[in-house]
Order: sequence, then C-alpha cells, then structure tokens
Amino acid sequence: MNPTARTAPGLVPSVADLPPAFTWGVATSAYQIEGAVAEDGRTPSIWDTFSRKPGAVRDADNGDVACDHYHRMPQDVALIKSLGVDAYRFSVAWPRVQPGGRGPANPAGLAFYDRLVDELLAAGVDPWVTLYHWDLPQELEDAGGWPNRDTAYRFADYAMLVFDRLQDRVESFSTLNEPWCSAWLGYEAGVHAPGRRDFDAAMAAVHHLLLGHGLATSRMRARQTREHAYGITLNMGTADPATDSAPDRDAARRADGMGTRIYLDPLRYGRYPADIVADLAARGSAFPVHDGDLEIISTPFDVLGVNFYFGQNFAGTDADGNTHDALGQPVVRSILPDAPRTAMNWPITPERFTRLLVRLQQDYGVPMVVTENGAAFDDRPDDSGYVRDDDRTEYLASHIAAVAAARAQGADVRGYFAWSLMDNFEWAEGYAKRFGIVHVDYATQKRTPKQSALWLRDSIAHLRSEPA
Repeated sequence: MNPTARTAPGLVPSVADLPPAFTWGVATSAYQIEGAVAEDGRTPSIWDTFSRKPGAVRDADNGDVACDHYHRMPQDVALIKSLGVDAYRFSVAWPRVQPGGRGPANPAGLAFYDRLVDELLAAGVDPWVTLYHWDLPQELEDAGGWPNRDTAYRFADYAMLVFDRLQDRVESFSTLNEPWCSAWLGYEAGVHAPGRRDFDAAMAAVHHLLLGHGLATSRMRARQTREHAYGITLNMGTADPATDSAPDRDAARRADGMGTRIYLDPLRYGRYPADIVADLAARGSAFPVHDGDLEIISTPFDVLGVNFYFGQNFAGTDADGNTHDALGQPVVRSILPDAPRTAMNWPITPERFTRLLVRLQQDYGVPMVVTENGAAFDDRPDDSGYVRDDDRTEYLASHIAAVAAARAQGADVRGYFAWSLMDNFEWAEGYAKRFGIVHVDYATQKRTPKQSALWLRDSIAHLRSEPA
C-alpha cells in the first residue's frame, strides 16, 4: 500500500478558529539535509569541521551525505506538495553560495537555490528563505567567527548575493535562525560548532549576530524591487521560578533575560535589557556596542519567527543549596517540568507555548509565525518504512491547538511550520534522533510519510473545507 494514500487517524485538533489564510508549512536547514558538501564549489563550514572532532557528534556522524537533498531536490519538492502545505522554509548554505565567506557568488551554488525556488513555485509552494542556519564558512571562523565584528559585515554581503538572485520570486526572507544557539551553544557551552567555551566571546557573538541581522535587513529593504516580508527566527521557551524563593525568581529573570530579552529588546526597542547589562557588568563583561549599532539592530522587521520546543523552570541554588558557583557567579539551574518527555528528554509543555506567544504579543507586538515546532521520538517503521507515530501526531495536535488558544487571546500568529519535513542530521546528536514527519531510510534514502505527515495533510484539508 502506498503510505501517501493512507488516512491518518485522530483527524483534527480543536483549532476551528484558525483561518483559511493561516500559513501551513514544513521546514528544514541546509546542512541537515543537503549533503554534497564538497561539490560544485562548496567549501567547509564550521559544522564540517566540528563534526570531525572526536566526541563532538554522536557516533562520529556528519552531514557529508545527510538526506542527499542536493541531488534529490525535485523529488523532495514533489513530496512537500503531496502534504498539502502552503510553504517550505529552507536555509541557504553560506559556503555553497560564497565559498570562504568573502568575494563574489559561486554560480553553481546559487543555481541550486534558483532551481529549488522555481521547483517550489511550479508546485504551488511558497519558498521561505532563511539566510543563516549555523553553517558559517570555516574561513570566517578562522578569522574570529561571530565574536569578530567583521563577520556581521561579511554576513550582510552574503545576504545580498542571495537576495539579489532570488528576490524576484521569493517574498519571505529571514536573516538568522536561533542566534541563541549560534552564540551560546557554539561559543560558550561548546556543544555546537565551532565548539568554543568563552563567555565573553559568546556575548560578542550575540551582538554581532544581531548587528548582521540589522545590516542585512536594511540593505535588502533598500534594494528591493517589490515588497518583501523580512524577519528573524528566535528559539524561545518560558522561564518560570522553580519556587517562589528570591533566588529562584532571580534565576528565572536571568534565564529569561539571556534567552529572550537580550534578543528582542534590542531588535524591537534598540536597547539591551538594563538588568542583564548590570548582570554582565558585575562579572566584568559587556556587549561590544559601537555608536549607531543599536539603531542598525532595531531596523524594523515584519515577522518574528518563533521556534518552540519546551518551557523550563529555574532554580537559584545548586544541588547543595549554594546560591553562587565556584567562580562567584549566581546559580541559574534548569529544572525540567514534570511532564511527558520526547526522545530528546525534552518536556512536552503546550500550555507554556500558548503563554509564550501571548507574552510575545503583549511585550513586543510584532506579527509572528511559528517557524519550528516538533519532536523527536523513537520511531519504529514497519516493513514498508511507514511509521505510526501516535506520540508525534499528538504532539503536533496539542501544539497547534496551543497556537489557536494563543490567537484566541490576541496573539497575532499567522502560520505554523512543522519541524521537520524529514529525518535528518540532528547536529550533535547525529542521526540518532528523528524529528521528521517523513521517515528517511539513510541506507537507501527512501522517504516515507509517517502518520504525523498524513495527519497534518488531512487536518489542513479538513480545516479549509469547513464553512467560514
């Protein structure tokens, strides 16, 4: 039986108030699916380098082949069309378009995204371009990476190469995906590329990522030949105190400040949060702000991409009850809520998703699109490759219902993109964790829509068949 002919059980969540114009999509990123890392002029990214470090990625996996999307793109677009979604969010590989991160565009690299955009439009699918999803050219990391101010200007130059080529056919351009991950996981925690562990470098990276966003957005808008929607995508959760104690409340404040407000306050209001600036000063750190930077960073944008996976609780004491660590810094300890978990050990907290979206509307007042939401589970395919993923289907249903609840409370959420279209290279987890709504047999590269994909397809069709 052809799995795409199946009808998924448990058809529709209670989301009847999602309007027909609501945008439904699926999402991927370049390094996670494309493969072809040394073809047609592409040079190494920080993830090519990081994945070669012993112990950096589970099972020493890498993205050399991934889902082979570079060679299978037309079939993948046909798959996207079969799911009945409106849009496809994908990222452009910087080292494929601009090898080394400087100089002119690589014609072969740009040609791939030309073909992808044309294929999507021919299929009736709207292309949503993300310009940066973590694959910094290695040469720019060798020159200092995101902690180096020059990288922001190099990013703006690269963005214009892509924009000039695609703006005649693409409406939606997002500058960065999850700068928190790029800065914190890459430069402070060291668990993502490039694997550095330097707090001050991470804070410099935060500022330069935001500066790159502002430079690119202002330059794209100045050169546009028609109206576009410009945005940035942030990963955010909720930060609740584990108890009502003063240390726990302060830990939650710090977590919210470092995870949400240090991005959205400068983006929307042209300032970093005063309490976080004071926290940094107390440890002898600061954002490397130059005159005019915050004006550039607060360049108006049109849509905020929201990536949500879970909310967290925070405590201001360590396991021994200490309020400060060995370096004298206040403790901020994450305590995951008591809730069902995904295969990533992430709690499933849809009610916190609603609360986040409403808070973002109230505090920042910008139109939103859910650009990533999904879950990894331990999928078990049958002999045909089909996966009956009741857990993922329920996850999607509960979180889409959470979006509808947020809209009912006034949150201007205009779309939802499931993460991810297909199983892929899951960064430091390699290929061990599967987020896809489409199963990928990595040995054969066969794609098989899971129950969750068919449920999403059928739900969209059902919602749009309902009387207005």
